[in-house]
Amino acid sequence: MTHGARSLDPATTPTSGARSINPFRVLRRHRNFRLFWTGQTLSLIGTWMQTMATGWLALQLSNSAFVVGLVASVSAIPVVFLSMHGGALVDHGNRLRIVRVTQAIFLLQASALWVITLTGHISIPWLLLLSFVQGLCSAIEIPARQSLFIQLVGREDLQPAIALNSSGFNLAKIIGPSIGGLVINQLGIAWCFGLNAISYGAVLWGLALIRLTDEQTASRGSLAEALSQSTSNAIDGVRYLLQPGPVRQLLTLVTFSAILGGPFLTLIPVVARDQLHLGPGGYGSLLTMVGLGGLLGALLIAGPLSQRREKGPIMRVAAMVFPVTLLGLTMTRSLHVAWLFLFVTGVSMIVFTALSNVALQLLVDDRYRGRLMAFYALVFIGLSQAVGSLGLGALARAITAPHAIAVTASILLMATVSMRRAEFWRRM
Repeated sequence: MTHGARSLDPATTPTSGARSINPFRVLRRHRNFRLFWTGQTLSLIGTWMQTMATGWLALQLSNSAFVVGLVASVSAIPVVFLSMHGGALVDHGNRLRIVRVTQAIFLLQASALWVITLTGHISIPWLLLLSFVQGLCSAIEIPARQSLFIQLVGREDLQPAIALNSSGFNLAKIIGPSIGGLVINQLGIAWCFGLNAISYGAVLWGLALIRLTDEQTASRGSLAEALSQSTSNAIDGVRYLLQPGPVRQLLTLVTFSAILGGPFLTLIPVVARDQLHLGPGGYGSLLTMVGLGGLLGALLIAGPLSQRREKGPIMRVAAMVFPVTLLGLTMTRSLHVAWLFLFVTGVSMIVFTALSNVALQLLVDDRYRGRLMAFYALVFIGLSQAVGSLGLGALARAITAPHAIAVTASILLMATVSMRRAEFWRRM
């Protein structure tokens, strides 16, 4: 049982051969993925409205960078402790059904947040509780959704599907905060949560129309059996992923990036208000620039860059540029310069995460894919928020938000440079 033997040989990867550079070709070729991507993207617009509104609401209620980080991190606690169990459940269950059920629970969570805020009963404890509920559901939903891609498009189109999914995520990041700023100014912050609840209808509609073969939807054992064996299966998955080799090396860099780099978004409300002297609309514009950059990066990965036989140099450049642009952001007081840094940050962040996601999925055995995606979620959602956001919030309270981002970005840059000769760069 070793993943070291599997290689991203250009002759065997899905990027080989003469193929169209149209980044949207995978939508035309695969009906199931088209339904999934359309519903998911529409729903994510609402999700990003809720994300920016939650950060702004936490700041209004507490006037504390630490509390903003705490609200962002509490949803990650269940992901840290339960995602590997969720991944083991996903590997032995019906992934499509799991995604449908968890998306319905997200709808209920957003509806509760809407009603409580609209009636004036919202408080930091309510934000913490509902964020925790969201995290419980995410511990299962994320590995189920991520590992579903290969069933929707097959191995051949896995890279453009993952990249196009990232493009939808970032398209929503562009549109959602922009609409969210308008909604807060015109209707009040509660309606950001209400519109998010309504948007879940889009993803549930798309999921209801997806049709997979009996073989694809077959459960690998009973639910009771999967739950009873979840701990041993989770341990087996961790043991497999952390064997010496390129998978462990890449997961190490991904972990550094998630904990030290990803949480910068948590402090953007503080940077917007205190460093750049902006209101909700200006804050939304900062998130929009990250989304524009991410959208461009995802379309490049799904289109022209999918033709490149060697992805390692591209991912290495993106990994280096990401912390450098964060350092630049902390040094500017100009809104336009901040937009530029955040745009480049978005490009580099998505190029690195999309390529590392593809590389890891192609390097591991199919029977461990759910647990791989659970580990990925544990790092990017769990550790990034529970450790990164909370730690960054505490550091910001001590030395200000810009200085906190600068410190973590500097450490990430040094860690990335130290891994410049790692084996996985050559295996891509």
